[in-house]
Amino acid sequence: MSRMKLNPQLLALFTAMAWGIGGFYEKKGLHLGNLSPQMGITIRTAVALVILGAVSFPHWKTVTEAPPRALLMMVIGGGVVAGAVGMLCFYAAIKGAPLTKVMPIAFTSPLFGALMGVIYGTEPLTPKTIFGMLLTIGGIVVLTIG
Repeated sequence: MSRMKLNPQLLALFTAMAWGIGGFYEKKGLHLGNLSPQMGITIRTAVALVILGAVSFPHWKTVTEAPPRALLMMVIGGGVVAGAVGMLCFYAAIKGAPLTKVMPIAFTSPLFGALMGVIYGTEPLTPKTIFGMLLTIGGIVVLTIG
């Protein structure tokens, strides 16, 4: 039996919902428990590790089959930059400011992802992309001023 695949845009919407709802509860937990951002991200990561370890189990053999460069990209990009630095900054931000000020800025990650793709030549720079980036920046300004 083949697995049902969800529409990528629908999955992206679920991602946004999970991160937005999760951020709300994370902020509440940090304040209710008087937890440091570092402790908050440690709790989040520990729980995620257990869940992700279980759901990824059928795919563990692919790690030994992947070239070292691919694993290095995952370690640096996902583990260090996004997983550690990004999340530590995010937790410090949500502990110190309202979600309405932090989340619009923090969730501009597509802007930076698109810029990296354009810089490295893996994504085209089209008028539509430029317009979307400008709208993102404009939205941040509208949501965070005042």
